[in-house]
Amino acid sequence: MRQASACQDPVAMRIFSIASADQEMSMDTNVRELEDRTRTRAAQLPKTVGMPNPGLALDLDWVQSVQANTSAIERRTASLPGRRTVKKEFQAAWLLRAVTCIDLTTLSGDDTQGRVRRLCAKAVQPVRTDILEALDMPSISVGAVCVYHDMVKAAVDALQGSGVPVAAVSAGFPAGLSPLSTRIREIKESVAAGAREIDIVISRQHVLTRNWRALHDEIRAFRDACGEAHLKAILATGELGSLRNVARASLVAMMGGADFIKTSTGKESVNATLAVSLVMIRALRDYLDRTGHCIGFKPAGGISKAKDALVYQSLMKDELDDRWLLPDLFRFGASSLLGDIERQLEHHVTGHYSVGWRHPAA
Repeated sequence: MRQASACQDPVAMRIFSIASADQEMSMDTNVRELEDRTRTRAAQLPKTVGMPNPGLALDLDWVQSVQANTSAIERRTASLPGRRTVKKEFQAAWLLRAVTCIDLTTLSGDDTQGRVRRLCAKAVQPVRTDILEALDMPSISVGAVCVYHDMVKAAVDALQGSGVPVAAVSAGFPAGLSPLSTRIREIKESVAAGAREIDIVISRQHVLTRNWRALHDEIRAFRDACGEAHLKAILATGELGSLRNVARASLVAMMGGADFIKTSTGKESVNATLAVSLVMIRALRDYLDRTGHCIGFKPAGGISKAKDALVYQSLMKDELDDRWLLPDLFRFGASSLLGDIERQLEHHVTGHYSVGWRHPAA
């Protein structure tokens, strides 16, 4: 029996029906009736909430016992895109929920404060007002804005009073190979600048050499440096060599105090896949069953289409429960996903597809 009740948030669950109504309501229910059940202001949606994960002492027996059946995992994930689908008003409802779970991201070498301010404006109003009005929806916002440390202050200033948190990539992102003292100092400076979430990248060498103690201690040091900010541990799964390594690294990251486990930096040659996502989701489910602590999941890199978002949402619902479809436990790391979702929502309202440039992120 899963300990999902340990993660229940009364306000969150009251507003969750938008993402769980796909099979519970008759197909002749229109979108207004569906969305009337979620008439809650965007500020009431949980973003970064609750106490940080306290972590555990490293349990090597538990870590070494973790295995991954690659062929079974691939069969499971291959069936997802065609098996779990939602259409029409139900798809619109699920996509609106997906918008609230996006970490709207810009991590380019040519980022400027002006670009970050435009991204923040989009984060506060991610879907055009006319589309929301046609759906009879209140305003919504994304889960967070994710930027480099140098852009944290600009993002914090632009988002002041909006309720949208700033996430900073840190700890030598994306390679994670700078000195540990430098990475810890970078985390502390990002928190001091106003970042409420820190996306750190692990040292892949610790996983590849199976030095689980070093990985645990590294993440523990990052956890301490974050203070009250939430810690997302980027595993860079495309560089870990095997699904078993992904599973074990996920477990060690949670023991070290990670509040989220995240697939990728978006800079690897292979980023988020359904296979690695399934492995990580089952690791956090195992952690919940044994400890009662709820850990979030963030797929990132290569998720650019609305249909992909729907598949990941279905995976979360199947493997965990409805609670993991809210932004305090589930995020998409994406820069272009929002534009495609907005196009799909406009098509639902008007019956016509618009060109991509009509839905810029920044």
